Amino acid sequence: MDKGPTLAMTNYYFTVLFTVQLHLIAEQILKIQFNRFYGMLRTGKIIIGIFLLSLCGSLHAQISPPGLGEANTAFWSAFGVRCQLDSLGKKQTLSYIALGRKSSPDDYNLVSKQAIVVLNHEVYHSFAPNQQYSYAVSYRRQPKYESSAPYEKEATEQEFRIYGRYAYTFKLGKRWKLKNTVRQEFRKFFDADFRQAEENFQLRTRIKSQLTYNLSPKNNQKLALSAEGLFSTSYLNEPEQKWTPFGYREMRIGAYYMFSIPHSPFSVDIGYVNDLIRGSGSVKKGGVHYLAVDVIWNLPL
Repeated sequence: MDKGPTLAMTNYYFTVLFTVQLHLIAEQILKIQFNRFYGMLRTGKIIIGIFLLSLCGSLHAQISPPGLGEANTAFWSAFGVRCQLDSLGKKQTLSYIALGRKSSPDDYNLVSKQAIVVLNHEVYHSFAPNQQYSYAVSYRRQPKYESSAPYEKEATEQEFRIYGRYAYTFKLGKRWKLKNTVRQEFRKFFDADFRQAEENFQLRTRIKSQLTYNLSPKNNQKLALSAEGLFSTSYLNEPEQKWTPFGYREMRIGAYYMFSIPHSPFSVDIGYVNDLIRGSGSVKKGGVHYLAVDVIWNLPL
């Protein structure tokens, strides 16, 4: 008896079940953390409106690396599962786990130090032609290192994040597309034991433009160039409880090559990102240089 189709079907349903469970877990984390935030914050309820305008159709976007602090070089890798939720392809989820490593400020070994671990879950809905909104919940665990040699680890910071996107894609001929995106984030910080950190929470706005060129229909090959500016304000616990001024913090410039692996449900994004952090030592040397690799498993309905 041929067990191939049965095994494939079993693996498929296991993967779908895993994605659904991850979705439910993420929703529970979001609920728990929001209730905790409500009790801790003195400014009252936090309400974030989340909308994203982008190209209607199948979702294909690289998983952008986060800021990893002071370094010369960094490496970012992510594995994600994209699941289609309806027959029209207008509702999708993307869940991923990612790792980041980086160099010390005085060398260029991009994998010498652990930089971050990320768990992220995002839900997308294309509600009209060329328009889409999304919302997400994310957990991040990031070591903190001393500012002077030998740059030993001195603490660990945990972050819970909720965010949404708003964008619009312009079709420029048959092969070119320009997508402009606004992303609003709420970031809550804790130390390794879930006690309050030096920074209580942050409101951050990200504005991004990405130009994509359809290189070839074979394996869905694309090239993308992007520039993103980050602006934020934070509420501090230390040295005193106060708001910081809202202003520009970072600029991230990226270049990606994206393609699908033939005869498989996997797509791959390979890219370079230059992170220019305002007021940092790295910006004087041209910023932090990232090598980024993402692998996405695309599941049909």
